[in-house]
Amino acid sequence: MPRARRPEPQTAGTAPRLIIRLDLGGVRIGPGKVSLLEEIGRSGSISAAGRALKMSYRRAWELVEDLNRGLGRPVVETAAGGPGGGGARLTPVGEAVISHYRAIEAESNHSAGQRLAQLARLMAA
Repeated sequence: MPRARRPEPQTAGTAPRLIIRLDLGGVRIGPGKVSLLEEIGRSGSISAAGRALKMSYRRAWELVEDLNRGLGRPVVETAAGGPGGGGARLTPVGEAVISHYRAIEAESNHSAGQRLAQLARLMAA
């Protein structure tokens, strides 16, 4: 199964945070796939989203297909290219994946905030 890009490491001055990867049995959803979906939503293009995230079109397409297969429903709808151009847009399922993932991420970071701060203080000592 294709792997999503790893998030950038934290640098000095950034607040500690959790990086969430969900395993839903048939599909794994993490920051790379969610960022890809968000970029597809912004750009209206799988290839433009891949370029923005420094991944090949093939890699971006594989990640979208992995989500489609794992969820059993498409997360992105595409239109064939040509003189008028093609494009891609998120389906309601794709939008829901982003929304639920970001909510889980925010709630988890909020819940773990005190523990993360304690660990950060240990590292600074």
